[in-house]
Amino acid sequence: MMTESVVVDVSQDWILACGLQERFMEVPRSKTESLLYNGRCRQVRALGGDCFQFVPLAGHRVALAVADASGKGLPAALIMANVQSSVRTAALFAPEDPASVVTAVNRQLHACSPVDRYATLFYGVFDEKTRTLQYVNAGHNPAAVMRCNGAITWLAACAPPVGFFAETVYKAETVQLYPGDLVVAYTDGIVEATNAAGEEWGVEGFLAAVKRCRTRQPESVVDAAFAAVEEFSDNNQTDDVTVLAALVQ
Repeated sequence: MMTESVVVDVSQDWILACGLQERFMEVPRSKTESLLYNGRCRQVRALGGDCFQFVPLAGHRVALAVADASGKGLPAALIMANVQSSVRTAALFAPEDPASVVTAVNRQLHACSPVDRYATLFYGVFDEKTRTLQYVNAGHNPAAVMRCNGAITWLAACAPPVGFFAETVYKAETVQLYPGDLVVAYTDGIVEATNAAGEEWGVEGFLAAVKRCRTRQPESVVDAAFAAVEEFSDNNQTDDVTVLAALVQ
């Protein structure tokens, strides 16, 4: 029989774990001169398997990441903690090489996780000097570059999720960015949100909410996306939801 003291101890552990997971996703105070960025993650349970990361790097670079672990709750949170730690460590060792970073994350996750656990990952490195974004999309939802003229460049998946195959070697793609371009990345929880009729919000609903935002400032874009999906779903969240936005200056 579980005693009251054990219940209290477990509750305190959960509170500490939730606080730690939130801290992993704090937006760095340091900003680059040519990129503004913001993100938000809201788990469907106390702990969850979504995350976003911004990692300032050497050489006037900044890494952007959005990931989604298989499953929900505590098991997914443990997988995501592994991914977050691996991304940060590998990024600091190879700031100019996103392919090597994702390859290292994949090997680490595969070595430490059960065979049925994996994570989708969008990882990019923005270079201030050239305004290029080198990225690897490992099985994740396509990120979107929303150009000033209304065009959209999709950064689609080009490799399997991390954790699936130990020997996968990831390759990076490069996209040229210009002042005013807005990069948005997200997890499937926001585009698969449903209303009372069972209809999905979809990528179209998400992009429409971003376009309706009066300003392209990342914090406003993230706020607008969350407000719109909450209205659509009547605040009935069924999956972890994450949105990242980055504006080139």
